[in-house]
Amino acid sequence: MNLTGVQNADTVPTPPQMDSPQRSNGSSTRPVLTAQPRAAGRSRVAGRVDRVLNSAIAGERASVLNVTAKEMLADPFAVAGVFWAALERPGVGVMGHWMVHELLRRSNLHDDLVNALASPDPMTRAGAARICGAARLTEAVLWIDDLIADPNPHVRDSAVRAMAQIGGSRAVDALMARSDTIPLYRLAIALSLAVTDFDIEGLVRKPKDERTALATVLACGLRRDVLRVPALLGIAHDRRWPKQVRVAATKSLAMIADRSAADGLKRLAESEPDPAVKLAAERAHRRLVRRAVGKPR
Repeated sequence: MNLTGVQNADTVPTPPQMDSPQRSNGSSTRPVLTAQPRAAGRSRVAGRVDRVLNSAIAGERASVLNVTAKEMLADPFAVAGVFWAALERPGVGVMGHWMVHELLRRSNLHDDLVNALASPDPMTRAGAARICGAARLTEAVLWIDDLIADPNPHVRDSAVRAMAQIGGSRAVDALMARSDTIPLYRLAIALSLAVTDFDIEGLVRKPKDERTALATVLACGLRRDVLRVPALLGIAHDRRWPKQVRVAATKSLAMIADRSAADGLKRLAESEPDPAVKLAAERAHRRLVRRAVGKPR
């Protein structure tokens, strides 16, 4: 089938088959787009963690964190923010991540933080998930996976956030396996942070159902994923896809705001019989035109 607005038919995804769930495998590289940490007051413990983290990332292999896991878990927002900010700095890379993990092991904190994920206290579980996620403790993925189904809503939210921050294929697979229990907007945000280019390609082509297709398409927009523009145009034009997924594809194209999508969106707006898809395409096209001429959105 020829799809309007798509130059290469090989890039067009296939609509989801509801009875055959699919999951992708990929590398463990970090996502293109990352969220900024929530602003938090700097506690004394967070300040100490920050100073020693900077030393460890700078290459000081003898540095030790003289705090306990209990102290860190008493202020999880600030401590998690310190880890997140440190590891998101340009140039930190894989070696910086390794230095942080070694610091936690050398300070006898690694196992205590992971074990706290199984605490009977829900606030401790939530705090441990936040810190483990911000510190990119990939070894904790299996335990954080269980917390996505925790009876406490704060724990569930912290677990989804942690999976998004850890990222990589294992985290994406865990999110997809629990997708029915995660609010759609949270799933889309988490995927936008967690997925690699390889993961997102597989999810766009073969989502397991309509809901995960929606989340994946929206994640492409949140990632400002220019590489996904041809696939999103294919979805928007292909009437075999559910209407809501097609509408989401046009919204993501507007978020990405790449000029190469303008002609395809214009043709869709002119020829689409479905009013909802037509309106979404018109709005997305207007947004791209405004950006192209430098007008405010």
